[in-house]
Amino acid sequence: MSLAPRLDIRQSQSLVMTPQLQQAIKLLALSNLEIEGFIAEEVERNPLLEAGAAEDSDAPDREPVPEVRDERVAADELVTGTGAGDEPTLDVDYATESHQQDSVADGGSGMDGALSMTGASAGGAGGEDGPDLDAFADTSLSLADHLLAQAGPAIPREDAFIAAHLIDQIDEAGYLTVSLLDIANRLGVPLVRVEAVLATIQTFDPTGVGARDLAECLALQAREADRYDPCMARLIDNLDLLGRGELTRLKRMCDVDDEDMADMIRELRGYDPKPGCRYGGEPAQSVTPDLFVARTKAGWAIEINASTLPRVLVNRSYYTELSGGQQDKASKAWLSDCLASANWLVKALDQRQRTIIKVATEIVKQQEAFFLKGVAHLRPLTLRQVADAIEMHESTVSRVTSNKYVSCARGLYELKYFFTSAIQSADGGEAVSAQAVKSAIKALIDTEGAKILSDDTLVELLNAKGFDIARRTVAKYREALGIGSSVQRRRARALEGG
Repeated sequence: MSLAPRLDIRQSQSLVMTPQLQQAIKLLALSNLEIEGFIAEEVERNPLLEAGAAEDSDAPDREPVPEVRDERVAADELVTGTGAGDEPTLDVDYATESHQQDSVADGGSGMDGALSMTGASAGGAGGEDGPDLDAFADTSLSLADHLLAQAGPAIPREDAFIAAHLIDQIDEAGYLTVSLLDIANRLGVPLVRVEAVLATIQTFDPTGVGARDLAECLALQAREADRYDPCMARLIDNLDLLGRGELTRLKRMCDVDDEDMADMIRELRGYDPKPGCRYGGEPAQSVTPDLFVARTKAGWAIEINASTLPRVLVNRSYYTELSGGQQDKASKAWLSDCLASANWLVKALDQRQRTIIKVATEIVKQQEAFFLKGVAHLRPLTLRQVADAIEMHESTVSRVTSNKYVSCARGLYELKYFFTSAIQSADGGEAVSAQAVKSAIKALIDTEGAKILSDDTLVELLNAKGFDIARRTVAKYREALGIGSSVQRRRARALEGG
């Protein structure tokens, strides 16, 4: 074996992604609203691209994106082609490509991408399983601005810098998170002076702002309501006992009877534990659907949301005008690149829409019982099942279902919501989805009445319904739904009853 340097020629095959193909694959994982921003950037960069409305029809020299957003497809007639001719397909397994990670879902199975919102189960935003997004208030004034506006006439000028510093240390919930001694040392002023300024701030609206803990926040609101008597003070000082439901001990400590204790607890429930949350922060943004699904006589109509998807036009007349003038070699090459890039973007957007329609159609076909009867009839479904049915790769389906929402008669759902694990049937029948089991658990707890159901009892009731499920799984699903244990629910029921 020779150790001398030499040159060898070898042949090998490897998968190479062009920048255009990388871009087209990236488009699959973007929502319609993200696509709109991407197109705006491309239009600004490429002089041959224009974004127009769907009604534009006075430009015969421009090439529009082939329209698929008005295409309606029956669930039992899958779209079989992409319409891309001999162009490179987007359906390739690029999981081994280290430079391509469009979303969290690309790195895993994508089974856990269900829409999650505070106070609701993973599911629709406005349907039977989702919250009402309109309930969120749109607040434009920040808490700090609101407090500073009140501090102007209330705080002496020589203490204005102390008030500004204290307000700056109040968090979004309205609590002061820094020690007064630290603030006094930092500003070089006596502690008593800082305490006096804080006492003034604690009289500002909203009541309870500037408190250093929950007890002080509730005490400020009780004083404002003229309910801060010695009994209420003892109750507020022992919130830990109230949380544990030790009402007998609290009644003895406060020296009150059942009726007075119930009245005091109702009063506390009327207070706001986070008064600062009424102001500031980003307003809640409603989710815009990327797809519409509707029942028709011919089957299911699936349509791309045209209102969030701008139309891209290639201005060929401008290209002809530019190419007709005197140009050097570099300018001609740049203009040709712009035209090729514009044409590629038009075709990539067309193929993206067709691919989304194809995947959504198969999802509707697999989950037709859900669209007809509700979440209890949601079937177990995996990315691989959809990928095999439409003859695409699993990673392509994962990208298509990322960050995209479908609007139907039952509400607004993320496409990932329809992929759920299977729970075996107790009688050996067809497996059911985890979402269906969660729905059954929620229904049982909602109707449990005075008799609180333990997890063991829930297991027995679910087995009677045909769900073969273990107790630990019931506990996991119950916690995922934001429902407390039987002990916590019993304690909450006792507090409600006073």
